[in-house]
Amino acid sequence: MARRAAALRRFYGFLHDEGLRADDPSPALPRPTLERPLPKILDPHEVEAMFAAVEERAASKRPLALRDLALIELLYGSGLRATELVSLPRRAVRPGQPFLMIRGKGDKERLAPISGRAEAAVGAWVAVAPAGPWLFPGGKAHLSRVRLYQIVRALAGLAGIAPERVSPHVLRHAFATHLLAGGADLRVLQSLLGHADIATTQIYTHVDSARLVELVNARHPLARH
Repeated sequence: MARRAAALRRFYGFLHDEGLRADDPSPALPRPTLERPLPKILDPHEVEAMFAAVEERAASKRPLALRDLALIELLYGSGLRATELVSLPRRAVRPGQPFLMIRGKGDKERLAPISGRAEAAVGAWVAVAPAGPWLFPGGKAHLSRVRLYQIVRALAGLAGIAPERVSPHVLRHAFATHLLAGGADLRVLQSLLGHADIATTQIYTHVDSARLVELVNARHPLARH
C-alpha cells in the first residue's frame, strides 16, 4: 500500500509539474446518447398535397416535370434510399413486373414493390428521357444525391410545405410510417426497407405510437374491463 501511495504521489506531482490537472474532469463532460432520434415524417395529407402539385406540373408533359414525378413516386411508393434511386439502371422498371431488384447497403439485394402508378410515371419519363444506361441520367453519370435533394425540396415548396422539412429520406420515413399505420408487419417492413437489423426498423413503432395504443386498447384482454 505504501508503494502504491508513493507512486500516486509521484504521478500527481508529475501532472502538477507539467501544468496538467491532477483531478479527473471527465464526469462533467456530456456523454453520448444511446437513443436514436425519431425520424422526421410527413402527414398523409401533406404527401397528398405534394403529389397533387407534382402531378399538376407533370400534366404539361415537359420532360423534367415527368422525371420529377417518377422520382417522387419511387421515393414514397417504394421506400428507396436516395443512392438506390439515383443509381437505378434504365431497365430497372419493366412493364408488368411489380417489383424492383435493388442492390442496397452492404451490396445486399432485395425486392422493392412498385405500384401501378409508379410504373406509369416511370414509363412516361422513359419515353422522353435521354438515352443512356441510367434511369435518371445527370451530367456524366446518373443524377447525384445532392441534385435529388434539391429537387425534392423544390417540389415540397410547390405544395406549400416548408422545404427544410422534406428530403428524400423523409419520404422514405413516410413510406415506412404510413405502411405501419396501415397494419404492415414489422418484419415485412424490415425486408422492404432493406434493414439488416430489426432494431433499426423498430424506430417506426415509436413514431406511430397512436396506432399502438389503439391496438392495445382493442386487443388486450384487460382493455375490455
